[in-house]
Amino acid sequence: MGKKKNALRKHYVQDYVPGEETPGTDWLRLAKSISSIGDDTQEATEEQAWYDGDGTPETEITSVAEAYTPSGHYDPDDPAQELIAGKKRKTGVGRKVWHRVVSSNGKKEWVGRATTSAIIAGAGDASAFEEFSCNIRFDAIPEETLIPEGE
Repeated sequence: MGKKKNALRKHYVQDYVPGEETPGTDWLRLAKSISSIGDDTQEATEEQAWYDGDGTPETEITSVAEAYTPSGHYDPDDPAQELIAGKKRKTGVGRKVWHRVVSSNGKKEWVGRATTSAIIAGAGDASAFEEFSCNIRFDAIPEETLIPEGE
């Protein structure tokens, strides 16, 4: 089966403890009341034309800042949402988390330290359910790992 539903891709978070350079094993799944997770990856580029070509500029990717934007309804009883919501009034290292993304086919995962921003935990129209959203941006290209069959 080639196509997979987005809901099969899993996103997890865990608090970052300054000085600890690897995450623990207690991940919180960011899924409950989350209806959409966008890809907000930013790429920096440079263009350069060369005399050994025909003068057409080539684009080179010089950096990649992978980011995701979960959104849905705010549930203050959900541990993953509450971890992120608790960072809203913090700055610097207080906004850091570990982020883990597992592919929809369960064969790969990407893990790295990330920064949370644009946190909304409870907003919207009076007649609507509270909104939740944020941006989770890896601080560096995350480490990719193959997941052994059956895990």
